[in-house]
Amino acid sequence: MKRRGCWFAMMVGAVALVGLVGCGQEAPKTSTPSAPAAPSTPAAESTGQAIVDSVKTPLDKSRQVEGTLGKAAEKTADTIKDATQ
Repeated sequence: MKRRGCWFAMMVGAVALVGLVGCGQEAPKTSTPSAPAAPSTPAAESTGQAIVDSVKTPLDKSRQVEGTLGKAAEKTADTIKDATQ
């Protein structure tokens, strides 16, 4: 029984040591400091704008649906309120 507890304590210590060593490492750098930033080109800007527009359109439609559903909920609540009075 004593050997089992010693083995368990040794394994927990090893896992803790590996965790501490792993946490102490620095994150890898994704870009080099000597690489210049890519200049903004009109093609990149138009692509970016197209992406924004492709996301904006569904959001606008969902906001319209949300407004319609809100109005319907208010109308239903008023109908129920009138029926209970």
